[in-house]
Amino acid sequence: MARQDYTPHQQNIISGYYKNLDTIMLAKLQELVTELYLADTQAKRDRLWKRVEQAMTKLHIPATLAGHIMAAKDVEILAANLQDWLKKKGTASGRP
Repeated sequence: MARQDYTPHQQNIISGYYKNLDTIMLAKLQELVTELYLADTQAKRDRLWKRVEQAMTKLHIPATLAGHIMAAKDVEILAANLQDWLKKKGTASGRP
């Protein structure tokens, strides 16, 4: 595969993305929790849970905890853990 040459501006954008990947994934998980609450079909919930699993992998959530969340597939458990992760990150919003 050929190496791509990026402009300095593009390099800064790429670097910023990877530097903030954990914050981006936490925000994505927040959106997924909302979508899971609103999902009206089992097929949609299944697709959302796959995305949750991918986001937890990118966040390097311990396998035992991620496995527990995925086995239960309980949005309440996910939401509670997400709040803990946000507090640890220091980006917790003022929302309940």
